[in-house]
Amino acid sequence: MPAAAELEAWEVFRQEKDGDPMRHGGSVMAPDAELATHYARELFGRRQESVRLWVVRRGDILDLADPDLLQPPLDRSYKKPGGYVMRDKLAAAREISGGSKPRARSSRRTTST
Repeated sequence: MPAAAELEAWEVFRQEKDGDPMRHGGSVMAPDAELATHYARELFGRRQESVRLWVVRRGDILDLADPDLLQPPLDRSYKKPGGYVMRDKLAAAREISGGSKPRARSSRRTTST
């Protein structure tokens, strides 16, 4: 009789409906990717609670916890994925100074009477 296969941890990420982000659902123990996929499907897809599953060997996940890379000393918030945020900084500075937003210039000249 062959020796029992060694089990390893597999992390399962699931998406509840199209457009939702992938969220960690849990983990399964399996000897290989085929059984890990089967177990994940049984645990997280049997009742149609997921539209997509990712099954990843725990050992293949890269853990990035270096504070120098994740929290640099300089403020670089203008490089955030949401876009350039100078507009927000300018609005805050105007509010502090009591100034208002500059008006758009008109090409017509007005004369005083």
